[in-house]
Amino acid sequence: MNKLILKLLRTRVITELTPLQSCYMLRWKATSAGSRHFSTPSSADKISRYPVPDKKDLPYDIVELMEEVELKGGFLPNVFKTLAHRPAEFRAFFSYYNELMNKETGNLSKAERELIVVATSVQNKCLYCVVSHSALHRIYSKNPTLCDQVAVNYENAELSPRERAMLDFAVAVSRSETITEQHFQALEDAGFDREDAWDIAAIAAFFAMSNRLAHLTDMRPNLEFYNMGRVPREKSKEDAIKE
Repeated sequence: MNKLILKLLRTRVITELTPLQSCYMLRWKATSAGSRHFSTPSSADKISRYPVPDKKDLPYDIVELMEEVELKGGFLPNVFKTLAHRPAEFRAFFSYYNELMNKETGNLSKAERELIVVATSVQNKCLYCVVSHSALHRIYSKNPTLCDQVAVNYENAELSPRERAMLDFAVAVSRSETITEQHFQALEDAGFDREDAWDIAAIAAFFAMSNRLAHLTDMRPNLEFYNMGRVPREKSKEDAIKE
């Protein structure tokens, strides 16, 4: 059953992280013919206050997923390394993450989903999620500055009316405010429906949990995240030929 779950979510996780490949040089390493491993930090790099397991000690399905993510994205986000400390919870975490962030139904764009994560993670003072999901928002939205504004004060950011209504609702959920019909009405006035409200709230709630795990583990963002999506990527000759 575990192998089936990882097989189903692998494609979604990799799809989510594929944009990273165009923003950072691939670090894939080959130790020998047919042998692969994901990059590991130097002893000076801090990832988590909990031990990060060695690849050889992890279940094969998790290792396979981590290797594919690094191959497609160019590096392995530290959340994979940190949560691998508890393999069963690793599987459950990424299964629900995919249902929320990579679903093909609903009216939220990928950029909007990432913006929710950033705004609510700011409320919870989560360094890892603010930095990493700001990077993903920059890639999906092609807007290199909006998340910086949201990270300081979303109420003063250059948001569209739709984005502002979405973040007002998400932040209310994140703060555990009493949700009333007025909250729903504000969303509906901005073009959202009740199912969209569930999606917004579920993302805010899931990352409230994720933020707290990041605090517990003192999880640190990969350095690669900080510059991703800030400067347009120069087109290679191969890209020009494809166009």
